[in-house]
Amino acid sequence: MLQKQKLQKSPQQKPTQSNQYSERDEKMANITAKDVAALRAKTGIGMMECKKALVEAEGDMDAAIKILREKGELKAESKMATRIAADGVVEILKDGNTTAMIEVNSETDFVAKNESFKEFVADLLKIIIAQKPADVEALMACKFNDEMTVEEKTKEMIFKIGEKLTVRRFVVVDGVTSTYIHGTGSIGVIAKFETNVADKAEFAAFAKNIALQIGAYPTPYLNRDQVPASVIEEEKSILLAQIANDPANAKKPDAIKEKMVLGRISKFYDNNCLVDMTYVKDEDMKVGQYVKATAKELGGEIEIVDFYRFEKGEGIQKREENFAEEIAKMTAGK
Repeated sequence: MLQKQKLQKSPQQKPTQSNQYSERDEKMANITAKDVAALRAKTGIGMMECKKALVEAEGDMDAAIKILREKGELKAESKMATRIAADGVVEILKDGNTTAMIEVNSETDFVAKNESFKEFVADLLKIIIAQKPADVEALMACKFNDEMTVEEKTKEMIFKIGEKLTVRRFVVVDGVTSTYIHGTGSIGVIAKFETNVADKAEFAAFAKNIALQIGAYPTPYLNRDQVPASVIEEEKSILLAQIANDPANAKKPDAIKEKMVLGRISKFYDNNCLVDMTYVKDEDMKVGQYVKATAKELGGEIEIVDFYRFEKGEGIQKREENFAEEIAKMTAGK
C-alpha cells in the first residue's frame, strides 16, 4: 500500500538537477543581446546582472527592472535627486593645438581619488577632443565605446561606485594655450594667447606664470573692454551712495565726488580685470605690464586673448551636516 502511494506521487516530484539546467538554458537562449542592451540602457547596470534579471523575469523588461530594484541594484536611483555632488575633479587634456578642460562632480573626495573615476574622466576628455560635442547634453549622447554612450557609462559608474556623479561642464580651446591644475584637481585653468614667439622656451615659462596668476586670483574679466557698461553704472551708483552716507564727504562738490568715484572705479578694474591686476610674482608690476615686458624681451608680440577657470563645486550649494544630530539618530533606541 505504501509502495503504491509512492508510485502515485512520483510524477509530482521536483525536476532533477539536469532538468533544472536545461530549463534555465532554454530561458537564457530566448534572451537576446538586444534585450540585455535595452535593459542596460535603462538602468546602467552591468551586462551580466541585466541578463540574469531578464532570465528570471522570462524576458519581461518591467519585471526585470523590478527584480533589480528588489535586489538593491537600483538603490542609488531613488536617492539620486536628493544627493548633492559638489566634490569631484577638474582635469585637462592637451592634444596638439586643442586643449580641453572638464569638471566632473562626485559626492565625496574619496571617490574623486578612485582610479576608475580618474580613468573615466580621462576618457571623457579624449571623447570631447575627438568628437567635439557642443555641450554636456551632446557629450552624454556621444559614443563612449562600441557598447554604450557616455550617458550609459555614467550610469554604470554611478551604480559601480555608489555615489552620484555629474558631468557638469567642459570647454575646448584651439590655439596657443597654457594650463594649470591645482593640487589633485580642485582648480583648472586654460589661458589662450596670440603670439609669434610660442616656440621659445621663455614663452612657455611666461605662459605658465599667467595660468598660475589666474588660478591664484579668480577674476571675471580679461580687460576693461569686457566689463559691461551696466556693471560700471551699478558700481558708480554704489560708490556715490557710499560717499553720500559718509559725513566727511557728503557735503563735497559734485565735481569732487565724481573724481572720487572715477578713482575708485580704477580700483574696481584692478580687482576684476586680469591685465589690470598686480602680477603675483612682482608687486610693482601689473599683469599687462608683465605681458609687454616679456614680448619686448623675446622680440615678438604677445597678447592674452581669453582664459577659463574651473573651480570644482563652485556655485553648488553643499548640504550642511549636523553630525551630533546624525549620531543621535543612529543611536536612537539602542
